[in-house]
Amino acid sequence: MAFTLTSPAFADGNEMPSRLTCEGDDLSPQLSWSGVPERTLSLVLIVDDPDAPDPAAPKMVWDHWLLYNLPPDMGGLPEGVATNDLPTGTGEGINSWGRTGYGGPCPPIGRHRYFHILYALDVRLDDLGHPHKNELLAAMEGHVLARTELVGTYQKNG
Repeated sequence: MAFTLTSPAFADGNEMPSRLTCEGDDLSPQLSWSGVPERTLSLVLIVDDPDAPDPAAPKMVWDHWLLYNLPPDMGGLPEGVATNDLPTGTGEGINSWGRTGYGGPCPPIGRHRYFHILYALDVRLDDLGHPHKNELLAAMEGHVLARTELVGTYQKNG
């Protein structure tokens, strides 16, 4: 079975609903996954936007959400999941706003792509505290069994 990541809120490559953005309630999307490889000991979720600040001339990748040490058997996350509702032992990284937690799409110009990338690891990561994405990726190096992604798009209405 293939390792897959889906959301009932949006299909791969399609627009994310405004309730998941800064123009709405800024809720994290409901996510479901299946086909987790057998030897998986933990999962890492990274949500980022490679089109910042302007898709016509991107200059940086904006990190929206970083979670690590998710249990491999949980199957997904509910919409609007709060830190207190994450499974025990789940770590949160620092997003580009300089805080933990989900920060929804809020593009300053144009239609941006939001990559929801789920990694299956053959280890549980040490307690990294609240790492930035580069620190998290370095800790994952050599331990990725599989990855899957779901891409949503968004453009402000204003």
